[in-house]
Amino acid sequence: MPIAFNNTNQLWAFILVETLLRLGLTCAVICPGSRSTPLALAFAKASYNYNIEAISILDERSAAFFALGVAKATKRPVVLICSSGTAGANFYPAVIEARESRVPLLILTADRPQELRDCHSGQTIDQLKLYGNYPNWQTELALPSSDMQMLAYLRQTVIHAWEKSLYPVPGSVHLNIPFRDPLAPIPDANVETRNFASLQFDPEEFFSAITTFSPTPLQTQVIASLLPIPQEWLQSQRGIIIAGVAQVQQPKEYCSAIAQLSQTLKFPVLAEGLSPVRNYVDLNPYLISTYDLILRNQHQSMQLAPEIVIQIGELPTSKQLRTWLNTTQPKRWIIDPSDQNLDPLHGKTIHLRVSIEQLAQGVGEMGGQGDRGTGGQGDKGTRRQGEQKRISPPLLVSPSPCLLVSPSPYLQLWCDAEAQVRSNVDQTMATMNELVESKAAWLLSQMLPPGTPLFIANSMPVRDVEFFWKPNNLGVRSHFNRGANGIDGTLSTALGIAHRRQSSVMLTGDLSLLHDTNGFLIRNKFVGHLTIVLINNNGGGIFEMLPIAQFDLPFEEFFATPQDIDFAQLCATYGVEHELITSWDKLQQNLNPLPSKGIRVLELRTNRKADAKWRQENLPNFATVVSAEALKEKR
Repeated sequence: MPIAFNNTNQLWAFILVETLLRLGLTCAVICPGSRSTPLALAFAKASYNYNIEAISILDERSAAFFALGVAKATKRPVVLICSSGTAGANFYPAVIEARESRVPLLILTADRPQELRDCHSGQTIDQLKLYGNYPNWQTELALPSSDMQMLAYLRQTVIHAWEKSLYPVPGSVHLNIPFRDPLAPIPDANVETRNFASLQFDPEEFFSAITTFSPTPLQTQVIASLLPIPQEWLQSQRGIIIAGVAQVQQPKEYCSAIAQLSQTLKFPVLAEGLSPVRNYVDLNPYLISTYDLILRNQHQSMQLAPEIVIQIGELPTSKQLRTWLNTTQPKRWIIDPSDQNLDPLHGKTIHLRVSIEQLAQGVGEMGGQGDRGTGGQGDKGTRRQGEQKRISPPLLVSPSPCLLVSPSPYLQLWCDAEAQVRSNVDQTMATMNELVESKAAWLLSQMLPPGTPLFIANSMPVRDVEFFWKPNNLGVRSHFNRGANGIDGTLSTALGIAHRRQSSVMLTGDLSLLHDTNGFLIRNKFVGHLTIVLINNNGGGIFEMLPIAQFDLPFEEFFATPQDIDFAQLCATYGVEHELITSWDKLQQNLNPLPSKGIRVLELRTNRKADAKWRQENLPNFATVVSAEALKEKR
């Protein structure tokens, strides 16, 4: 069918957008500006005619993190568009986070043509390789042209960009796109597009080779099918599995795969608070959630020294765990399909470039070969996986959790320690009436509606989750920016995750929220609900845990940096609901059920120095009653 455009820029933008639509694009975030007019118009038109959402966001940094949040939740690329000049520079923090946390973004920065560069033309900077080495791929497109060969070049380049944002490891791709005037869809006397209109251009034929099919890279499939389970795993009586930081598309399948490996090998699973494993507790009878607290008991940490470690994904946040691994120097296998180095400890490490689901498939095909002692795969005949008894230690001390089969003495040590320390934590938290901020993470782990998306801010919230997040069966879907671990874009990322999904929650401190208050400008475009649980201790609580806190003179001004903000007034400015929470009962009443729309801030005012003192006094003590001698006497 004939197709006509007023100018070449309009045609160029149409081909670009149509290619992305056919690849499966569903969301584009557009920052206002002039040079990006052809792109903005093409995406706006697509939003009217197709199943794609085009969202206009004023602040580029906020827009980038909102796009990051949407991409985190959907696991598919989100397009991010801006004008020329410093606009694109504001995307940089999110580009870094996208690389480090493996999130697909497709960044389109409009630019001046070459003849307007390096001559002090307004709103012009060097945008080539603007983001250094952080994108998966980056290039500058040719100037728009109506030549059929050039349109085919554009189509194939956009397809390649889409694929590079997803494989072999998700991340950002940057396309710098120069445009000459006219930018608006007005006739261009200098460029003849009428000849193109006279051609019988058939869009269906032109775009016919585009597919949304996204195969797993062949190399990973081959490796997974050929990889045997190392004999060292099967022979070791002192092995552990570490389930690290993970945001996965299918958490139940991920947790089931870890459980299958754990039960085959009879290894405990030390699960980070940011791992979905803690939210599917019934799948894994050997789950250890209090490892950070257990390892603070120095004598016991040595008793629990492993021979081998199977690390799934990235290491947990815990400094205690990392120090322990550094000290004991076990042989370590890292299970992750990426091409990245995931060993910041530089230990005796072997990277197996497969996913845990693929590895578990191989374990399942072993049948009875993995049986050890009275347990192993053979136990499945008497108790199906869905029927496994999982110990969720009650408030009072209970018998050891690992009684499904006859565990090794090493596994029993871990399970007994978990039962005791978990009981100590739960008793302490349950009887705590004062607003000590650490209890918020513990409470959230039990009170949220099933499947709630939860964004956890960096600094102390993410650590309190690791310390105190209680194993549950709620299927909470935890999200976080633990790639670069910054506080940039906290609110905007949370809004992106919550947009058009189940009512969501964010746990954050005051500085992280204040660092991104422009995120509240998204409120009129936001569809859904976000409850913000705000721990307001008027400053950076994490710095209270560091040695610099002992130096009074510079500490408050340059590290703790209290802002003395009235959050009720701040919320009123943006038209956001605010409520001051004065008791744990009041917080619980606000967490379940959650509203269906809008943004709400639930503010808990705490004492930063008192909270730090509480942690310093209590974290080392939860495991003091669990000495190796006591456990030995018990048996």
